[in-house]
Amino acid sequence: MNIMKNWSFTIIALVIGFMIAIQFQTVQEPVIRDTRDEWQLREDLLKEKELQSKLIKEIQSNEEKIAMYETERAQGKEQVLRETLEELKMEAGLTPITGPGIILTVEPDFAEIVLGQPVVSVSPELLQRLLNELNKYEAKYISIDGNRIINTTTIRDINNETTIDGQPITEIPFEVKVITENMTKAGKLHNRMQVSKSVEEFFIDNLRVKVSNPIQEVTIPAYENKIQVRFMEPIKADKGGS
Repeated sequence: MNIMKNWSFTIIALVIGFMIAIQFQTVQEPVIRDTRDEWQLREDLLKEKELQSKLIKEIQSNEEKIAMYETERAQGKEQVLRETLEELKMEAGLTPITGPGIILTVEPDFAEIVLGQPVVSVSPELLQRLLNELNKYEAKYISIDGNRIINTTTIRDINNETTIDGQPITEIPFEVKVITENMTKAGKLHNRMQVSKSVEEFFIDNLRVKVSNPIQEVTIPAYENKIQVRFMEPIKADKGGS
């Protein structure tokens, strides 16, 4: 019985001694705080702020680019409309134009001059046949005696005078100017007009046609008369629409 008491006392003494030793060590060694997590958080926060600042700058830059693109697009639309208008005016013959081509000179036949028989006019039929042949051989722009030829041009006899859109041809010789797409086609047109049937027919009216060599720059004037538009009227937009 005494032995059991001694062992219990011994065990209790050991436990108490162990606890006192741990407490003493804890008191002797102060707790050192680990601040590495805090600094890491600060570094992460700094990185996030830098990223945020970078994103804000990128957003501002993109917004400026979008505004610039919108301005350029609006100006681009206006520029496109202007260019389209100029192209339409050019195709309609409302602007002067210069390009490669040839010049045909209609003049009295030399034999008739020697015989003293003046040539006073050229028939509308001859001019119309000439125009048809020029168009057949890919002429792009044509003028006759300084009168621009367009799709609505009329060539007719008025009071025994050949007129182009109401303007009479009063003097002979006169020039027929032709512009082609390029110098190659100007050369082909020159060769064809040299053996043209319509050119030969001018001899009927005691006239002859001289065909120039291809010319790098032929200038044709703008159409000066008022263009009559028939069978067309502007479309009225519905309310609330465009």
